[in-house]
Amino acid sequence: INSSTAQEGRKTDLISSHLISSYLWRTVTMEEPMDLIRLSIDERVRVKCRNDRELRGKLHAYDQHLNMILGDVEETVTTTEFEDDTGETIVKKSTRQVGMLFVRGDIVVLVSPPLRTG
Repeated sequence: INSSTAQEGRKTDLISSHLISSYLWRTVTMEEPMDLIRLSIDERVRVKCRNDRELRGKLHAYDQHLNMILGDVEETVTTTEFEDDTGETIVKKSTRQVGMLFVRGDIVVLVSPPLRTG
């Protein structure tokens, strides 16, 4: 198999996976809030946490307490400082990449599933 054939195969797999995932989102009924998170397994999610912290990563696992295992995580921490001299509010954002992260459920404020189109 040459590299272009392998690439085409990966593209086809990604398209098929997306179509199946989109179909499931339209056909599965939501009976309880955790159903939304269950359908986000192996998808990239956005997790807003306490203390102005936000995580974006692939959801590998979760439990009833919203403890989560995220992979390929981008963590963004927002800090706000008040400058006494000028009276200005300074907002700073710092980001870092983390390969794998355990998120304790008691800091989770919001879990946003991937955007679905179709």
